[in-house]
Amino acid sequence: MDIRHLRYFVTVADHGSITRAAEELGMEQPPLSQQIKQLEQKLGVALFERQTRGVTLTEIGATLLPRARTILDLQSQFLVTAHGLARGELGHIRLGLAGAVPLLPVIPLAIRRFRESAPDITLSLEESNTPALCAALHDARIDIAIVRPPLPDPFRLSVFPLLDEPTVIALPRGHRLAHHPVISLDTVADDPLIIFPRELGPGFHDAILSAYQRAGVTPTMGQQAPQIAGTVPLVAAGLGVSVVPHSLSQIHAGGVTFHALSEPAPRATLAVAVRSGQTMPLVTKFLKILRAACRKWEADPTEDLLPSP
Repeated sequence: MDIRHLRYFVTVADHGSITRAAEELGMEQPPLSQQIKQLEQKLGVALFERQTRGVTLTEIGATLLPRARTILDLQSQFLVTAHGLARGELGHIRLGLAGAVPLLPVIPLAIRRFRESAPDITLSLEESNTPALCAALHDARIDIAIVRPPLPDPFRLSVFPLLDEPTVIALPRGHRLAHHPVISLDTVADDPLIIFPRELGPGFHDAILSAYQRAGVTPTMGQQAPQIAGTVPLVAAGLGVSVVPHSLSQIHAGGVTFHALSEPAPRATLAVAVRSGQTMPLVTKFLKILRAACRKWEADPTEDLLPSP
């Protein structure tokens, strides 16, 4: 049955006249009358009683009318939703964030700008490590992941660079160098280095150790932290020092001071990954806003407001 038949049926019922219904529908009266007869034949029932001055619903027609309205309403909702999804204005997007990424100011700012551009979108956040986020992308459990490259399994993933975040060194309060605003890695080579397991972020892990090597020293390896952000509490406990992304200096852990690093200083690189061939307009829209925000932030990290998309 053509859904147009239901629209004709409802319009005729609303007007009580095939002639007036035809005028609203922008068609001639005879074709509309024929369409109503075809509908009645397909259903095997009479929907209207024909009278001299119009038509009235039969008992069966009155019973079917609200159901016809429901079907037409569902069709309208279907079209509105489909068009909203096509424009990236409706839907659900699942965003994965690598360790400590939410503390980087540009990330919540980009999310806020995305929500402002599409207030009816549902956004779910999940924080994990890069290998777990890549697995979630492959399994379609998330749609986008902000990760720390390199990725352990980039197959079927598209990866775009975002930014290189500066790093700082976290010292326990009372450390002999706590009064120095800038620290060189060779001066803390004998302090236990608190670092996260390499498999959680091989790129950043290797960048830290490489910076020590370029400084001409080999770090004294200390206790491993369960995640990147977990290094700061261990420093506060006096178990050693740690090189962390600058954004972690926002953690107000008592007993820790944060200091700039002299060169060679590692960088905490971030990238965004999606499934290759991803065609969701929502994903494309978020990527555009996120990458623009990161470019602006990297050019001027003091900027607090993002331009409207």
